[in-house]
Amino acid sequence: MSELRSVCVYCGSAVGRTQAHARSARALGAALAARDIRLVYGGGRIGMMGILADAVLAGGGRVTGVIPEHLESAERAHPDLDEMIVVDSMHTRKRRMFELSDGFVILPGGLGTLDEAFEMITWKQLGLHDKPIVLANIEAYWQPLLDLVRAAAAEGYVRAAHTHLFEMADTVDGILAALRAAPAPQVTPAPERL
Repeated sequence: MSELRSVCVYCGSAVGRTQAHARSARALGAALAARDIRLVYGGGRIGMMGILADAVLAGGGRVTGVIPEHLESAERAHPDLDEMIVVDSMHTRKRRMFELSDGFVILPGGLGTLDEAFEMITWKQLGLHDKPIVLANIEAYWQPLLDLVRAAAAEGYVRAAHTHLFEMADTVDGILAALRAAPAPQVTPAPERL
């Protein structure tokens, strides 16, 4: 891939029960900071989002948060970021995060994380972008999702080629390797089509 300057990471506003998920968020944050890769994320200070952002900041890295005004207090907007962009809606948030990022990592999370992940995967399926997408399959968290996509393909609802719109990695090193191994994007995103 061409130079990776910024990565959008989607993750939960809760911590979850598996300590390995939080450890991976910390490790990913430290790795992004060490490689001078800007983190773009949802702007919250709580849950996996807060753990990730704090790790980047602790490592001297750069962080941009993008948060809709109606979630600014609910997700407790992180006060220590390099840049906080407050937007008018969830859709504007996703679009702005997309515009600021060279690739995407999906850490464990809930329904909001699934929504964000599927929107980026769908945009890629539709040819609106070809940026790399990596699901962080920590402790096999995303295995049921992969099984569902494969089942949909087996039923004829998803083309076989579209089961490769994203990569899976089960370690932070694997996540970074998958991002680096991705071909340089060839699609020039057209904001008016998003």
